Amino acid sequence: MSIPNILTVMRILLTPIFVIAIIKNAYILALMIFATAAITDALDGLVARYLNQRTELGAQMDPIADKLLLSSAYVCLAIINQIPNWLTVIVISRDVIILIGMSICYISDIHVPINPSFVSKVTTLFQLLTITIALFSEFYPLTTIMEIFCWITAILTIISGLHYVFIGMKLLHEESNNENIK
Repeated sequence: MSIPNILTVMRILLTPIFVIAIIKNAYILALMIFATAAITDALDGLVARYLNQRTELGAQMDPIADKLLLSSAYVCLAIINQIPNWLTVIVISRDVIILIGMSICYISDIHVPINPSFVSKVTTLFQLLTITIALFSEFYPLTTIMEIFCWITAILTIISGLHYVFIGMKLLHEESNNENIK
């Protein structure tokens, strides 16, 4: 198993520990765990490129690890009112729509290259930062900054979701045209 894949698995394993820390009101521990997980997210891609250790397994596991960590964080923080419920709905809805689209492509035997777009990478960054600010808000009131990041994250998440819907529709349309030619 490559170093980037180990980092991704580490992020997956940190997710339930993060959730337990939130449940136990151990916000400093939750912040440290989340920061560690976020760092592994940045490192796995850098290490994969730098050491030329990109793998198909890593390409598939990385977005799953991201979605698991971020969905868990948004739900937990919405429950304790550190993140607005509406933002959690937007973040999770985007991920569900992406998963449904991937499932449709898989069922239709359409190969979907797993390459996160630039807007998706920026969206993930802002989703991570918003969670981090929400965790810091337990100790320092960051109301205005939190509100700004929530809106930026919501807008980027919607744009990213629409971008992936467009890509999925394009793939389905191309496949449909290819079927008509045969």
